[in-house]
Formats: sequence, structure tokens, C-alpha cells
Amino acid sequence: MSNSRKRHEALLYHARPKPGKIAVVPTKKYATQHDLALAYSPGVAEPCLEIAKDKNNAYKYTSKGNLVAVISNGTAVLGLGDIGPEASKPVMEGKGLLFKIFADIDVFDIEVDATDVNKFIATVKAIAPTFGGINLEDIKAPEAFEIERRLKEELDIPVMHDDQHGTAIISAAALKNAVEITKKDINKIKIVVNGAGAAAISCTRLYLKLGAKRENVIMCDSKGVIRKDRENLTSQKAEFATNIDVNTLEEAMKNADVFIGLSTGDVVTPEMLLSMEKDPIVFAMANPVPEINYDLAIATRKDIIMATGRSDHPNQVNNVLGFPFIFRGALDVRATKINEEMKLAAVHALADLAKKTVPEQVNIVYDEISLSFGREYIIPKPFDPRLIYEIPPAIAKAAMNSGVALQPIEDWNNYREQLMERSGSGSKEIRLLHNRAKSNRKRIVFAEADHLDVLKAAQRVHEEKLGKPILLGRKEVILALMEEIGFEANVPIIDPKTDEETERRERFGRVYWENRQRKGRTFSEAKKLMRERNYFAAMMVNEGEADALITGYSRPYPTVVRPILELIEKDKGVTKIAASNLMLTKQGPLFLADTTINVNPSAKDLVKIAQMTGNFVKMFGMKPNMAMLSFSNFGSSNSETSKKISEAISYLHRHFPETVIDGELQADFALNSEMLAKEFPFSKLNGKKVNVLIFPNLESANITYKLLKQVDEAESIGPVILGLSKPVHILQLGASVDEMVNMAALAAVDAQEKQKRNNK
Repeated sequence: MSNSRKRHEALLYHARPKPGKIAVVPTKKYATQHDLALAYSPGVAEPCLEIAKDKNNAYKYTSKGNLVAVISNGTAVLGLGDIGPEASKPVMEGKGLLFKIFADIDVFDIEVDATDVNKFIATVKAIAPTFGGINLEDIKAPEAFEIERRLKEELDIPVMHDDQHGTAIISAAALKNAVEITKKDINKIKIVVNGAGAAAISCTRLYLKLGAKRENVIMCDSKGVIRKDRENLTSQKAEFATNIDVNTLEEAMKNADVFIGLSTGDVVTPEMLLSMEKDPIVFAMANPVPEINYDLAIATRKDIIMATGRSDHPNQVNNVLGFPFIFRGALDVRATKINEEMKLAAVHALADLAKKTVPEQVNIVYDEISLSFGREYIIPKPFDPRLIYEIPPAIAKAAMNSGVALQPIEDWNNYREQLMERSGSGSKEIRLLHNRAKSNRKRIVFAEADHLDVLKAAQRVHEEKLGKPILLGRKEVILALMEEIGFEANVPIIDPKTDEETERRERFGRVYWENRQRKGRTFSEAKKLMRERNYFAAMMVNEGEADALITGYSRPYPTVVRPILELIEKDKGVTKIAASNLMLTKQGPLFLADTTINVNPSAKDLVKIAQMTGNFVKMFGMKPNMAMLSFSNFGSSNSETSKKISEAISYLHRHFPETVIDGELQADFALNSEMLAKEFPFSKLNGKKVNVLIFPNLESANITYKLLKQVDEAESIGPVILGLSKPVHILQLGASVDEMVNMAALAAVDAQEKQKRNNK
């Protein structure tokens, strides 16, 4: 993607459809005059009076207990430097977004126009009663040290400067495990730290807490080794000044066990790496360009343990592994501070989590057969769903044990369940899907690429590395549109109707005719059909010239599905195809079937639809908990619809007892676990969160998913055709760019799965 294109897209993302990335959302009813009278005057006076009696009641009656301030003065924003408080706001909003999606913590971003330390501290103290915690961000050193120290001393809520401590905690967990793997003694390892800013100082202090010795640490800044004989050192640099007779990074690296890079890219050479001790531990955390290129480093030293700040290499040191979960645990016990004990608890919890068996969902996301603790897996992955219920309890316990928790937790099992509920987020499923698509990029045919929105979707697929687009359509139109939107890429463009494609049309036509000659097709007709983009694109997938197909944007679904069903065979053992929509709702992902294919499925059809949908759910690393829906509950009606569902359920229970499915059920009972347990304690779905809804007919499924899209604003991925042997997916007429991008990502993952299965 060109720089101008990146700039345009970033600005557009922040500006539309509404400026900014976060918003305030009401959590109480407000539809009636009665609701408003409770929300404001006169009802609001009652909680005000209770809080006046005891200010701790603010946690009971307001959002204070789940509200964090992300505060900056804009003096050290990313790598942009001192750009001011207003310019820092997009970053602070972004941090708020991460708090919400990873730990369900609400955020107000606060940009303070104050570079004077005392004025900044006074401002933060004055607004502190609003919040349950304060995350300081992008404040330059050395002022950041004094600001955090003072605020921690003078406030009674958790305060943390993530730039200092986030990287420290994550890298310390990685270091602990790397030392264990290499069988080194942390008390004896020689550490070189390149960089002497807030993060480097905090990292090194935490390494000492783990057992590293100050005399074994050499710290470097842009001037070289920080020595005790250097003049005008800040107090923080002086803390790590050395008497060792070395002056340069190159000299410091000789015989070192560990290199910690928090500086700039490409400052470490292969020669420096070769001069280190056996089994060197190298954390090159400059981003986006590490201190030494990952591939170069592992090619130079086969015995290296390497970590970077990048997501495209093993062992990513990513602050999102820390700050959302640290604040989650601190807020949940109403901690008065984030102390050293809590930070160390985070270190140990992260290190321990990496040693546990990795859930299949994580393996799937990162396209691994089986991630396991070792040189290329020393810290958990950012998309690990266990982080939300493993790290906060460790923080909460440390707060309680160190005496800073005002509201101790008594029922830890219940607390873990609450944390799991907080992780239900549709956007997470999209992140997982996209991340997995990137792991093994597939060739995706966009059969209607001469439509602007389709081309925009293909552009994003290319630029976000979700797949390798192949553009079908009128070439001159595609080229003109590419120029218009700044799609600068050397991607295949194919117009099936041109003379350039005569040979391929002839070849595709012959294959098609040989398969359909006893079904009324002539060779002449077959060749003519290959001029139509959907026939041509499907044959590309059939013949291995593409891995997946996306179509349906500009034509009605029945028109598009017909050639697909003619050309693409059913999967092995499949007698009936179906379609499912993944709906990303506020309560978590819901899979709906059959949404587009079978008008009035029989009991036998419903069995097949349920089985195929269950397999689709497993593709995401989730366990399917399925409900077959009706207007009745467990035989309360003798209608034909109820009878066929009962028959399907009976068959599945008898022949596939391991399948978690039940019905017939009304939708509210299926989705409300308390109602279900109370009225139907015998159901196989009790104690499980339903994530699959199987409908009795097409109209009910189709209406439901479209209602969810419009009324609940649920994102939809689909309809996804189930049961075909090739990854071919049909969009709904007029699908949005986002829907097409998500469908392309799913098509890529589908292609990955089918490739794995065929290679077995």
C-alpha cells in the first residue's frame, strides 16, 4: 500500500461514519418518562445522598468501578515525539478501544495541556474521583517517572504508566521462560539493555526483581555504554551506570547472555550476535523494525531464543497481553494501587500460562498444528482466550495478599465465570478470522471486480494480506477504478470474454462438457458458458488455478448459486448442502442455519444441516452447542414442524450422543440459560451457552439473520455454503465492503482447512 493510500485510509477510518473510535453508551433503560425520572431528576438524588454519606458508594451506584482514564500530555506520542495533547487523542482513543475489547473496561481519554510536572499532577488529582483507575500514556522521560511516582503516592486508585511497565511485565515473563528453557541461572546471566528511556528503565528494574544482578547489567543509550564516569546522567540512568570497561554496544555484547532492545532498528549486527554466549536470548523490541531482523538473527544463530514486537514472528512482546488484564484484576478488588507484587504476579501468570496446553482455538488462529512451550513459544499469544480469566485473578490475589484490595474476592470460581462472560465479543471473532487468513494466504477470485465496492474489498484483502486477489471483469473498467481508489498492486486481472482467454475458455469448456454431456449440455454451449464470469471463476477453482471464489454482489442469490451447484461437487459423504450465517452479536457469536438454501427441510435434512453447521463452528476452534428452534418447546405442539424437529433430535441423540444439541425450543428458552434450567432441567443444553440455532425452515432463518443485522446491528459473515468440496462463497446482493472482506477471510480459512484435509 502506498504511503498516500495508507494516509487516506487511516484518516477515513477515524473520520467516518462518526469521528473518533469510542463513544458513551447508556447501560440503563431510557425509553419512558419513568426511566428518565430515575436516571436524572428526581430519582438521581437518592444515589447522590448515599454517596454523600459514604463516597465508597460511588462504586455501587455509578460506573466508577469499571472506568479507567487514559491520560496523556502528548509529549512522547508513539515515535512521533512531542506533538501536543490534541494530536495524542487518536492514540488515547485507540488505547481505550483495546481496554474495552480485551477486558471489557470502559475508558474516558483525557488529554491534558500541561508539560509542567506539578500542573499535570494537580490536574490528574483533581479529576481522579471520576475514575476507578488511571493509565498514564505517552509522557516523556524523565518527567514520566516523577508523575507516576507522585500520583501513586497521592491517589487511592490504581495508577500505571503503561509505556514503562507494560513492556517490562511482558518481556519479564518472556525472559523468565527463556532462562528456564536455556537452563541458565538468572542470578548469573549477563544482560545488555540498548535504550535508556522509560520502558528500558522499568524493564531492567523488573528483571532485577526476578533475580538478575545489577552488576551483570550493561545499559546503552545513543551515546554508548552508560558508565559511572560519564557526566550529567539523569538519576534513572545513573541507577544503571556500570564500572565495566566497555564503551560501545559492540563491546558490551561480547559474552552477553541476554540482549534487550528498546531502541532503534538494525543496530545489532550478525557479528555482535555471534559474540554472545551459547543459547543467546535476544529481545529486539524496536517496532516496526527490530534491532536485528528476525530471519537474519535465526539464520546467524541456530541456538537463539528470539522475541520481537512484531506480530508476524514468534514470541511477540505485545503490551496488550498486560494492561487490560492488570487493570481488570485491580478494578475487580478495588485496589488502591498497582504495586510491585501485582506486576510480578502478572509476570508469573503470563509465564505460567505459556507452559499450559494451548487451546485448539489458538492453534487454529495461528495456523499451528500444536503450539507448545519452547523456544518459539515463550509467552502467550495476544488472541489467547484464557488471558481474560487467568491474568486478572492473579492480579486480584496479589492485591489482596499485599493489603491494597478494598473489596476482596471470596468465590474465585464465580469470578472466573464472570471474566469469561466479559470476553464475549463479536469483533474478537473477526480478529481471529483475519489473523488466521494471514497465516497462509490463498488465491481468491473476485468474480465481480469491475464493481467499485468489490474492488475496494479486494484492495483491502491484498493490503491487509488476507489473501491474494484475482480480479475478474472488464479489464479497462477495473484498471480505471484501481487508479481512482489508489489500488497500486500487481494482481491478476482477467476478462473471460476477451480473446486473451480463448484457450482457457476452450479448456474449461471441455472439462465442463465432459462432466455435463449426459445432462443436456453440448460442447458449444459449454464453451459459451465459460464467457460468463461465475462459470469461468468456478472452473478456475475446480482446476486449481485459484483457491477460493467470492461472488454474488451484483446479482440475485438464486441466479448466482445455480452455476456453482452445476460446477462444484458436494463434499465427500454430503447429500444435501446448506448455508449458515455467523452473526457477531453483543452476546457473542451465533451461527444460524439454514439461511439461504433449503426452503422446507425434512427431519433428515435438519440432521445433516446440524452436523454441517457443527463442523463449521469447529473451524473457529469453538464447541458447538446447538438448539433446534420452533414456536413450541419439547412436544408442546403436534404441528408438522414440531414433529420433524423432534424426529431429527431423537435421531441425533440416538446415533450421535456426543453432539450437544436439543429441541424443539423457542428462541428465548434457547438463549436464556436461566429460563431453560428452570423450566426444562432435563435438557442437554443446561449449563452450556448456545451458539448455534437451527431453524425449521428457510424463511424463519433468513428473516432472523436480516433482522439481527438491521435491528441489533450485528455483523454478519455469510451466508456460508456448507457441504461443497471447494471454497466457493456467495454474498448477499449489495453486501458491504466489510462483509466482503470478512467473507474473503473466511474463504481463505475454508481453503486452508480443505487443503489440510486433502493432504492427510
